[in-house]
Amino acid sequence: MNREETLDGLRRSPKVDVCVIGGGINGISVFRELALQGVSVLLIEKHDYCSGASAALSRMVHGGLRYLENGEFKLVRESLAERDRLLRNAPHYVAPLPTTVPVFDIVSGLGNGVVRFLGLTRRPSRRGAIAIKAGLSIYDFLTRRRAMMPQHQFRGRRKTLASWPALNPDVRSSATYYDAWVSHPERLGIELLDDGLSSGPQAQALNYAEISADRAGRYVVRDTIGGASIAIRPTLIINATGGWIDITNSTLFSPEARPASLMGGTKGSHLIIDNAELYAALAGHMIYYENEDGRICILFPYLGKVLVGSTDIRVENPEAVRCEVDERDYILQSLSFVLPGIVIRPEDISFQFSGVRPLPASTDSFTGRIPRDHFCTVVEAGDGKPAVLCMIGGKWTTFRSFGELAADLALERLGKERKLSTADRAIGGGRRFPLDRAVWIAKVAAEKGIPATRMATLFARYGTEAEAIASFIAAGPDTNMPHPDYSARELLFLIRNEAVERLDDVLLRRTTLAVTGELSLQMVDAVLDLLATEKAWTPAQRSSERHRFLTLLRDRHGVDENTLSARNEQRSMQCETTAKSG
Repeated sequence: MNREETLDGLRRSPKVDVCVIGGGINGISVFRELALQGVSVLLIEKHDYCSGASAALSRMVHGGLRYLENGEFKLVRESLAERDRLLRNAPHYVAPLPTTVPVFDIVSGLGNGVVRFLGLTRRPSRRGAIAIKAGLSIYDFLTRRRAMMPQHQFRGRRKTLASWPALNPDVRSSATYYDAWVSHPERLGIELLDDGLSSGPQAQALNYAEISADRAGRYVVRDTIGGASIAIRPTLIINATGGWIDITNSTLFSPEARPASLMGGTKGSHLIIDNAELYAALAGHMIYYENEDGRICILFPYLGKVLVGSTDIRVENPEAVRCEVDERDYILQSLSFVLPGIVIRPEDISFQFSGVRPLPASTDSFTGRIPRDHFCTVVEAGDGKPAVLCMIGGKWTTFRSFGELAADLALERLGKERKLSTADRAIGGGRRFPLDRAVWIAKVAAEKGIPATRMATLFARYGTEAEAIASFIAAGPDTNMPHPDYSARELLFLIRNEAVERLDDVLLRRTTLAVTGELSLQMVDAVLDLLATEKAWTPAQRSSERHRFLTLLRDRHGVDENTLSARNEQRSMQCETTAKSG
C-alpha cells in the first residue's frame, strides 16, 4: 500500500483500535505485535522510520554486563534472552561478537561496586579483575541453558599483549566473552514494519506525518509531505516516541490534564573511524574498556571501519542532539588511553552520530545509575478521549519483548486475545535462512542471471530478501552508479518499496553508504536524480532537497561537501577497477 492509498483509507475509515505514535524500533515493534494479532492499528512517525535514537545505537546487541552493578538482573536476563532470539531470528543482520575486556587492576572497584549496588555511591569507579570475573560468571550462568556462545575466559598479561600488542602496556590481564552486534539496525526496523503491514489491510503506517489534538478534541493526522490533514478516531493511543514522550504528550493533552515529566534521556555520541592500523589492532574483537574516569567505552570493527563510543550526557531537546567537539575529544582521549600508540587524525573520522537514550525521568547526578529497564504507564485522558499508553525506557536489544509487553496491555484494554507469539518468528531476510550461504547465493544467482559476486553483495545487505531484489534488478535494464557496489535498479527497489520520501532515507538508513564513509558527492547526486525522477520533483524541489541533505550531513554527522567531493576520485578509481576485473 502506497502513501496515497493509506491516506485515502483513513479518510474512508477513520476509526482504528490503536494509534501508535513513534516509528522507532519500539514503536514499530508494538505495531508489528498488534498487527499480527489482527488489531486495527495505525503507526504515525514524525520523520522517517528509525531515524532518531533507533539510528544512533552503539550497534551492539547485548545483555548489559554493566547493568549488573546496578542490580538490574531481570533486565540482563531478559536482554540475554532477546539477544539470543535475534541471533536465531535475524541471522542476516545480527551475529556473535567476541568481546575483550582489558583489566588494569585486580581488586579495584570490588568494594565500590558493592556500595554502588546498595545505592551508597553514585560515582563511577575502575573495575578490577575480581569484579569483572564475578560479572562474567553471572553472564554465563544466565545463558547456561541456551549455550549459544562460548563461556568467558581470562588470560594473563603476556597472552593479552601477544593477541593485542597495541593495548596499553599497563594492562594486567584480559577477559573475553561473547555478545552480538547488528550490522543494519535501520533496515531491520523496516523489515519489522513490513512484517506488520503484510498481516492485512487493518495495519497501516505513515512516516513524515504528525498527530495532535485539535480544539474540538479530535485527533488529526497531518501529512507533512502532501499537506493533507485527516481526523482519526482511535480507541487507544500508544506513545512510543522515546526521548520525545513528554513533547508528544504536550500535543495530546490539555495543560491541566498533561502528565508529569516521564522521560529524562541522555545523549550518546559515536565516531566511525577509517584507520587501517586501528582496525587491525582489534583482531576482530570488540574492546570493551574503561576510560581513566571509570566510564565504559566500546571499540569494535564495523563494516570495514571502526566504531568508537560512547558518551552519556543529559539533554533537554532531543531534536538538536549532535556529537559536539568536546564529546569527540573525550572519545578520542579514551581511545588514546587504551591504545596509546595509534594516532587518529581528524580526517580519519569518516562519520559521527548521536542519539538520545529513552531513559525514565531521574534526578540522579550520575547518568550511569539511571535504570535501563522498560515499563509502560497508562494516562487516562478523560472527557471520553482515548487513554494514552506510554512506553518508558527500553534498549534496542529488548525491542521485541518491550513491544510484546505494550501490545499485551493494549489487547487487555481492547478485550482481545493474543493469537501468536513473535518469540520465534524470523524477521525479513532471516526467513528461510540457508545453512550453506554459498550454495544459496550460487543457486539464486544462476536463476536470476545475476553474477555470483553481485548476488553475494546483495545477500550481505538483505539476507534472503536479496532474492526479490535480484528479481527486480533482472527484470529491466540496469545502469551503474558512482559507487561500484550499487546499481540504479537496486536503489529504485528501495525507493519504490520502502516508504522513501527524502534523500537521507536512502543514504542514511536504507543503505549504509553514509555511516561507513562510502558516500561521495557524485553518489549523492546520482541517487538524488533517481529519487527526483520517481517523485516528479521540479528542479527547484531537487535543489532544495540537495541543500537540505548536505546541511544535515554536515551539521549532524560531521561530513561536509569538501569531504564528499574528495571521495569522488576514490570512488571513480574503484569503479574502474571493478569494470576491469569484470
